[in-house]
Amino acid sequence: MALDILVVADDPSLRQTLVASVRRFGYEAGVAGSGEEALARLGRVQCALVLSAADLPRMSGLELLREIRGRCPSLPVILVIDQGGVDQAVQAVQIGAQDILTRPLDVDRIADALERALEARNGASETGALSLAGIVTRDPQMLALLKMAARLAQSAAPVLIQGESGTGKELLAREIHLRSPRRDKPFVALNCAAIPESLLESELFGHERGAFTGAIARRMGKFQIAHQGTLMLDEVSETSLPLQAKLLRALQEGELDPVGRDRPVRVDVRVVATTNRSLREELQSGRFRPDLFFRLNVLALRLPPLRDRPGDIPLLTRHLIEKHRAACDSPVREVSEAALRHLAGYPWPGNVRELESCVHRALLLCPERVLQPAHLQLDLGLVEPAQETGTRSAMERRLILSTLERVGGNRTRAAEALGISVRTIRNRLRQYREEAGLQVASPMA
Repeated sequence: MALDILVVADDPSLRQTLVASVRRFGYEAGVAGSGEEALARLGRVQCALVLSAADLPRMSGLELLREIRGRCPSLPVILVIDQGGVDQAVQAVQIGAQDILTRPLDVDRIADALERALEARNGASETGALSLAGIVTRDPQMLALLKMAARLAQSAAPVLIQGESGTGKELLAREIHLRSPRRDKPFVALNCAAIPESLLESELFGHERGAFTGAIARRMGKFQIAHQGTLMLDEVSETSLPLQAKLLRALQEGELDPVGRDRPVRVDVRVVATTNRSLREELQSGRFRPDLFFRLNVLALRLPPLRDRPGDIPLLTRHLIEKHRAACDSPVREVSEAALRHLAGYPWPGNVRELESCVHRALLLCPERVLQPAHLQLDLGLVEPAQETGTRSAMERRLILSTLERVGGNRTRAAEALGISVRTIRNRLRQYREEAGLQVASPMA
């Protein structure tokens, strides 16, 4: 007797959701209410995949995974964990889980996980990877960092996350919040570099009505909005020295002074600060206060650039294809080995954010099932033909593609932003894909 997928869950609601999802995508499902029952059933029937909750009575999902790895090394296992369960996710990856799903469950995410896991049974997919809160990795350095972040999340002390632009600092900050006791309270993010210095104090601490010209009403600052939750100060190195002194007081005393208010306001906020600069260099140059630096640097994490984790590039590329192909109405399902070699040979100064932009653009251009080097348009000789540079058609092409990237591939929104019809965008994309197809067909230099 054989079945496609064995669902293991003792929670009736979760079990019903998983079984319904499995059947919705055309697979047969068997059910087990515990790890022991699952092992007994696997001893009697053949199975293509196990989809198990992490929280099970007596034998945990991790213990079940370990048993399955010992008995059936090639059987893919997908583990369902609660949101913020970084420790469980990291352990599951280390033991050999094929994929991780976090609750609340997303139908599309379940479908993608099932497809990848069943491909893996035929040897067509990557293993040993962690996908959690938007962070996708199998790099040992990143896995260790995520495990450390899970431990740091339990504290109320400030966290300093350093790393180049595009490495995922905000994703890590959000994961720390979700893993913390404050997970049910607000997570508020503020980009200190994006707000004029004259307005930043008001954004942080709020103001009273009439505090300055244009202050027609009282306004709460980000510290007050994040009360009992987490405040992420993105690019904290961009704050001025006077504002740094006020930040220090808010951190040390739990008090802040809204602009125009006579008495301080008490707040309870956990601060996660991020920067793409070396704060020690800013400290030595006199642009950053030593006392604020030491206050923020209690718990410090440093995200590695993408060039230092090249093993993640194929994994991230496939993840990003799955993430964006539906919105781009793209036929792409795979990436060629030649394209992966080109991706691995590029230095990625913009890190994962640049890789995402590259993949998104390639999906808009590629007319085929398999992504090829010519669709990537990296600065490795794989760029638009030189004769198009500066021409009206080249500028129009760049404008349409950049607008589509900005609006997440939504053609209606792009058409509205550009003042053209959706049909025009559709026709242009068909033209670009046909041109890209010709480039792919031509010999590679």
